[in-house]
Amino acid sequence: MRHRARKQHLPQAAVEAVVTALSNEGRGIAHVDSEIVFIDGALPGERVTFRYTARRRGIAEGAVVELIERSPQRIEPRCPQFGVCGGCSLQHLAPQEQLRFKEDVLRGQFQRIGQVEPREWLPPLEGASWGYRRRARLAVRWVAKKGGTLVGFRERHSAFVAAVDECAVLDPRVGTRLRELGELIDGLSIKTQVPQIEVSMGDDQVALAFRNLAPFSAADRERLIGFGQAHGFQIYQQPGNESTIERLWPAEAELTFRIPEFDVELAFLPTDFTQVNAGINQRMVARALALLEPGPQERVLDLFCGLGNFTLPLARRAGYVVGVEGEAGLVERARGNARRNGLDNVEFHVANLAGEVEALPWMRQSYDKILLDPPRSGAMELIPQIARLKAPRIVYISCNPATLARDAGLLVHDHGYRIGAAGVMDMFPHTAHVESIAVFERDPRR
Repeated sequence: MRHRARKQHLPQAAVEAVVTALSNEGRGIAHVDSEIVFIDGALPGERVTFRYTARRRGIAEGAVVELIERSPQRIEPRCPQFGVCGGCSLQHLAPQEQLRFKEDVLRGQFQRIGQVEPREWLPPLEGASWGYRRRARLAVRWVAKKGGTLVGFRERHSAFVAAVDECAVLDPRVGTRLRELGELIDGLSIKTQVPQIEVSMGDDQVALAFRNLAPFSAADRERLIGFGQAHGFQIYQQPGNESTIERLWPAEAELTFRIPEFDVELAFLPTDFTQVNAGINQRMVARALALLEPGPQERVLDLFCGLGNFTLPLARRAGYVVGVEGEAGLVERARGNARRNGLDNVEFHVANLAGEVEALPWMRQSYDKILLDPPRSGAMELIPQIARLKAPRIVYISCNPATLARDAGLLVHDHGYRIGAAGVMDMFPHTAHVESIAVFERDPRR
């Protein structure tokens, strides 16, 4: 009821405004009657009319109705559903301007939150801007009025599924087959009980995990397996949480990706975390090692190591590497990946890295270099503990510039480090997601 009341009080007429900046989420920012308005689809320097979509506590949201004056950085979006589909937010901004926007976000967070400034800004890492996405959680919904099942990303600010036949940012092995996936589900006996498809792709393999809220019939299984056989896809069902995933076809299968520069190949499960952009991941690993400069006699600590994405390349360069991860299944597969690659100068441990780790055996050793790649929440609890190791150099990979900036402030202001270099990596082109990297060097005087 509160939501409906807010809607009733929104102005119905279109309002004119001048957009002065982009928010960190990629929305245009305007000021109307002393109120900040975040406008979907608007770019800095544009004069637009917009219609209010939400309003609360002096902040409003809106969507463009008409462009009166266009930004020279505006381009025609490739996807006809851009603005409706919530998968992308920046297709209307020229690629180089997208990178500049992401650099500005990182720079602003360093200044405002961490109160730090890198000595050097690294050139952004960029790669293919289309067909790059190898992981996705596709929403599925049977819609009678649309004549069948929709498969894709949800609409912006909505629970509805955007009606798209293909997705240009998804790897084309799946991105060109959204309509086929919808037709596949149309033929299932439980077509209204399949809310999601988890997509996970390796270099040479594709896995589709169908979330099923009711059991598949024998005919359903046959239909799903037939689709997998026709396209060379691995097919899984997931009747509950991630632990319930079960492969339907083939009897034996694996997913793998390679990092050729370091001669490593990693195997993973469809539900494991892997980087969505394989090309940028390869360049990111190379940049991280170039900044860390591990020597053949040095010991390196890799925190939040996952499957060994950084750990195994590090083991090709360093004397010894210790990888630590909170999820036991990932650690088990990281150990398997070390054996797969013939690496015996690496060990892995399971630990809650948001808890107290100072007394654990691997933390009571000495390290020459440290690498950490935490989740979006960052590594605030861990920073004081790793600072006590007094490693001369730390490389920090981040998927959230706000928490990177916060943790950078802790390292610099509280623990005697200097931030040497930082930069962005375009892991998610056409979105406002900012992936970044920074290197910290210990001040020898502290």
